[in-house]
Amino acid sequence: MSKDPKNGQLRDYSYTQNRELSWLRFNRRVLEESADARVPLLERLKFIAIFTSNLDEFFMVRVGSLVDLAAVSPNDVDNKTGQTPQQQLAAIYDHVPGLIQIKDRLYGQVSMLLAEQGIVDLSYADLTEEERKQADGYFRSVVLPILSPQIVSQRHPTPHLGSKELYVAALLRGKGGKASLGLVPVPATLGPLFLLPGSRGRFLRLETILAHWTPTLFGKYQVEETCVISATRNADLSFDGEKFEDSEDDFRQLMTRMLKKRAHQSVVRLELGQQPSPPLAELLGKILKVGPHQLYSSTAPLAMGYVYALEKALPEDLRQRLTYPPYQPRWPEDLVRGQSMVEQIRQRDRLLCFPYDTIDPFLQLLEEAAERPDVASIKITIYRLASTSKIARILCRAAENGKEVVALMELRARFDEANNIAWSKMLEEAGCKVIYGMENFKCHSKLCLITLQDRKGTHYITQVGTGNYNEKTSTLYTDLSVMTADPTIGADGAAFFRNMLTDNLEGDYQALLVAPNGLKPRLCELIQEQTAKGAEGYILCKVNSVTERDVIDQLQKASQAGVQVEMIVRGICCLRPGVAEKTENIRISSIVGRYLEHARVYVFGRGSEARYYIASADLMTRNLQRRVEIACPIWDRELQAQLQYILDLQLRDNAKASSLQPDGSYRRKEAGKLPRLDSQEELMKTSIHPQQPEPQLPPHRGLLARLGSLLHREHET
Repeated sequence: MSKDPKNGQLRDYSYTQNRELSWLRFNRRVLEESADARVPLLERLKFIAIFTSNLDEFFMVRVGSLVDLAAVSPNDVDNKTGQTPQQQLAAIYDHVPGLIQIKDRLYGQVSMLLAEQGIVDLSYADLTEEERKQADGYFRSVVLPILSPQIVSQRHPTPHLGSKELYVAALLRGKGGKASLGLVPVPATLGPLFLLPGSRGRFLRLETILAHWTPTLFGKYQVEETCVISATRNADLSFDGEKFEDSEDDFRQLMTRMLKKRAHQSVVRLELGQQPSPPLAELLGKILKVGPHQLYSSTAPLAMGYVYALEKALPEDLRQRLTYPPYQPRWPEDLVRGQSMVEQIRQRDRLLCFPYDTIDPFLQLLEEAAERPDVASIKITIYRLASTSKIARILCRAAENGKEVVALMELRARFDEANNIAWSKMLEEAGCKVIYGMENFKCHSKLCLITLQDRKGTHYITQVGTGNYNEKTSTLYTDLSVMTADPTIGADGAAFFRNMLTDNLEGDYQALLVAPNGLKPRLCELIQEQTAKGAEGYILCKVNSVTERDVIDQLQKASQAGVQVEMIVRGICCLRPGVAEKTENIRISSIVGRYLEHARVYVFGRGSEARYYIASADLMTRNLQRRVEIACPIWDRELQAQLQYILDLQLRDNAKASSLQPDGSYRRKEAGKLPRLDSQEELMKTSIHPQQPEPQLPPHRGLLARLGSLLHREHET
């Protein structure tokens, strides 16, 4: 036990770990998917690309925020380890080089296998004479005219290096022998690779071509050495509402200004395409103000976005052979195409499981609501939209048809701010009422409320999800979406939007659990109820991350009381299971596969007494205390069975799952004598829905039909 210097509270660090190191271990598992021989070759290369972009964002956001914290609050400590920001940074900078070594090794292995298929990332030394002529011609006619080489000296100030943009750095010598730095930006307006004409897969990356020609670009200077570099800048911009309290500008304009600031934050990492000489490394460190611990050299490409351009450029037969077989999300078997979605949902609750189910039923519901004369309003929370969003266009059409459309738009969705700003303008122009969330609280909830009015009164169709209203990510992420006509949930949805429109975070709800005030306390109560049952208690959670210390401590107490706790945690997990006398009854697994696991499900108890929730919130401090989040109860027994089927599959996964160990490391699950089970593959093959929809009959006729069926089976027996 140690005392937290911030509040004097005693903390037990024996069963917790640092969130940043936990995240790095998660990203290592993403990288290790590229070593799986069952994964198609080009997909293996994509996993290296995903690892790279993940690590980029980690440095921009998490390392950036720790750098800021170390400057303004150096004595602040992590409540899972007791470490200061500087100690956490030191641990990160010490851990990352090992990951880069693994990346370089796996990239080399995958590249060799791709070369056997004719896909080769070439250097100039690899080119035939004819290929060299083609590459030189491309450089002279396309690349050279738009180059802007620059010398960094007293007469030439240091240019701003854009975050994660590529440059060729050159060590220059003048006539007097003085060393200077030359920089050549790799043009972002050009494609990232040059596929050699007549080739099925032989290509040069743009930076490879530019590095070869850089010695010719600096006139009288002698170029002693070149190196491709990429600077990563701090992109963590905390929005300070008080700073703008007296501003006359609207919130959208303020966010637009903040986007411009992001490009000028400090450098937190400098990547190098090879090991530079000491003079070049020293010069780069001095000019960019980075220390030796912030310099990372790699033999793999620094920017892996070219992989997606390569995939598009390959011949169709080659691409199909090296990528996952295409998967078409299915229409749920318990919904009838072409029939009213409103009426089908009124019959009973419906559950969509993405990406295995198509998002089309929800789109059909919105389209129907936009046209139905008895629909008075559509209200929706929006965090991330697709760049070509069908959902946004349907909302615009609904507003043009005279419906009240209210969109609670979160402009602070990191790296999607510009897209959301553009959509907010279009929605407003179509007549939608757009509000921008709560001051100091991001609105991360996924709620859509359709209000209908007829002679019998007001009725609701409510949709609650675990993922964004984004047609693109619904085919890439695993998420859940419930659609219900339950009046209690509908009334809660109506109250939620009234509260959001009046800046009220303290509203009361009968069924929905709403953060920041109502979700965490209720989750803790539900954990405590199971704790009171001792060995008869049971808790099952599927989330993306676990960082909230109070919830972690509640789960630890449940384990000590004998409660069986099973968790499926994709990414960060600050709770360490299996620690003697502390978390012995907690088992945690994690799945990394073809699709990004993104759904959040909470189950308390077993059998008929079990309580099921789906939620937008992870067990993170930011979700439970600093965001507007929603968890929705699942009361329908059929839907509960569907959720349990998914969870049971994932708990039994022995192909893509890893088990979290007491020391914080992961061990890949092995099938052993059991059949191999990939839960994602199984869900692609097997529907969670009943195979045939129930007949569309009035209630009394449906009951008679079921009784007749039962009597028939009795007679047969």
